[in-house]
Amino acid sequence: MLNKYARAFFTRVLTPFASFLIRRGVSPDTVTLLGTAGVVAGALVFYPMGEFFWGTVVITLFVFSDLVDGNMARQLGRSSRWGAFLDSTLDRVADGAIFGGFALWYAGRGDDNLLCAVSIFCLASGQVVSYTKARGESIGLPVAVNGLVERAERLVISLVAAGFAGLHKFGVPGIQWLLPIALWIVAVGSLVTLVQRVVTVRRESAEAEAQAQAETDAQAEAEAGGEPGPAGQASRGSEAAK
Repeated sequence: MLNKYARAFFTRVLTPFASFLIRRGVSPDTVTLLGTAGVVAGALVFYPMGEFFWGTVVITLFVFSDLVDGNMARQLGRSSRWGAFLDSTLDRVADGAIFGGFALWYAGRGDDNLLCAVSIFCLASGQVVSYTKARGESIGLPVAVNGLVERAERLVISLVAAGFAGLHKFGVPGIQWLLPIALWIVAVGSLVTLVQRVVTVRRESAEAEAQAQAETDAQAEAEAGGEPGPAGQASRGSEAAK
């Protein structure tokens, strides 16, 4: 849902900024690298210290680079396999840094091993969810499924909860529990999404193999019942001569 509606909205909003960067000679790859560096810094510097509000502010400023670089590439007509590969790879780095930052907090000053484990599960499951789609597509399957919690949902749920949880340091009582709740939601949602994609790939794989087998059988039947070859024609010619 977020990929379909929110991405389109922010793409329109950020188009003027993308045009401004192009006029200044900035390349899409540069935006991708700087955006990822900003997200990683915000997550691994602020989150392990429990500074969730300021960490989220920094991350949010840089996370929109994921939309800006693609917008720039389209305006320049430079969409390429390399750009898609770099963008996708660095997205995994950014996601890992965010949930890694949560895990470091709960393993240290947060002093909660269970939430540390949940954060690590969110990190790992998010990577695997992305891998299942990429791997399925690489073997020629469409992986036509809208997962319950994809990357956009994982980021929005986690970052919004972390930002509000950070207001606890400003004196807002009880709000720090939003982050643990969000992590559990992301963990469960990622597990459901992973199952959805695995089931979809299994079904599509079985359908593709059944179709390939049907085509093979049809071809074999056509060859068996088709026109006789040269040897058969010669034999029939001999019989006719007799």
